[in-house]
Amino acid sequence: MAPHLITRGLVGERNGLRLWGPLTWRIEAGQAWHVQGPNGCGKTTLLRTLAGLRPPLAGQLQQPDGGCAWLGHRDGWAEALDAATNLRLHAALHGADTAAVPGLLQALHIPDRPVGQLSAGQRRKLALARLRLAWRPLWLLDEPFDALDADGSAWLCAAVRQQLDAGGAVVLTSHQPLPAGFAAHQVLPLGRRSAMPCAEAA
Repeated sequence: MAPHLITRGLVGERNGLRLWGPLTWRIEAGQAWHVQGPNGCGKTTLLRTLAGLRPPLAGQLQQPDGGCAWLGHRDGWAEALDAATNLRLHAALHGADTAAVPGLLQALHIPDRPVGQLSAGQRRKLALARLRLAWRPLWLLDEPFDALDADGSAWLCAAVRQQLDAGGAVVLTSHQPLPAGFAAHQVLPLGRRSAMPCAEAA
């Protein structure tokens, strides 16, 4: 099976300042990677670069066939519409079946009220629900455990395991330790001078 992402000499920057790299990296099917590093080292910049949302300073990036699922800090919801309508619109936009929407809302304990009335944790769960609507071989998740309660964290851990078991891959950042139930993963330590994948599973 072909790797889900390849970088060759990738260098990241923000406001003209080099943050990390050169990074030569292969993300294989069934792998989870945890990007670690101090604040300001460019973890979000790396994920946004891998997603194709910002250009690298140098180097090459080969994304997977089928694209990536991106979860950042801005969810882009229509605040006046209810949670179910938002998810159905997202599914329709990506050619996905809307039949799964009610089950996702129930599994994540998201009330079907206008998104503008949801708590931070409920909004985060709603953003995570999008991952299960349309298959993408690579998930890029920026601080996905932020604001999640124990049930939400357990749901995300299970979703990641399902993604890996199906031959997908996951790259995420987290300023907090990953839950005990999180899948076996590898670590990418990110720094200002270089970035070198770590071969040891965490």
